[in-house]
Amino acid sequence: MKYDDASWHYGGEFPSDLPDEAGATHTGMYVAWALLSGLAGDIHIIDYPEDIQRLQERSVTPGAFFLSACDGKFTNEDLTDEGNAFTSWYFDFEKGQYLADYEATFGQSLPEGPNSLYYVTDSWDSFDKLRPVLDMRLLEWRSPAG
Repeated sequence: MKYDDASWHYGGEFPSDLPDEAGATHTGMYVAWALLSGLAGDIHIIDYPEDIQRLQERSVTPGAFFLSACDGKFTNEDLTDEGNAFTSWYFDFEKGQYLADYEATFGQSLPEGPNSLYYVTDSWDSFDKLRPVLDMRLLEWRSPAG
C-alpha cells in the first residue's frame, strides 16, 4: 500500500516558486521520524542498513533521504506492522491528524496561502520541532485509552 508519493504533490496548485523537492518535505519528516523511532521495516534494516545510519548521523536531510532512499514513495514496506498500524491511524490525509499537527507546528512561520505547508524547510531544525509532536502522538496511540 502506498501512503504518499512526492510526485502527487508537483504541479496543479503546487507553488511555482518552489522546487519539486519541496513536495517531499512533509512526508520525508514523517518517514525519517518513523525509521529513527524503531518503526523501520526490514527493507531498511536488512537490505539497506546504511539508510538508517545516514539518518542517525544526520548526513542527509529528511526530505532528501525520502527522495533518494525511498524514491519519493512511502509504502507499507517501509514500516513494521506496528508502524503501519500507527501510520494508518495518524498519517492518513483524509482522517488522520498528521497534517493538522504539521500545520500547527510550522504554520505560523510560513507565508499565507492554501499550499503554504510546502514552504517548510527540509532541515534537521524543522525535524527537531516536529519530533516531539510525533513522539507524543505515538505514545497516545500506544496507551490503552488511545
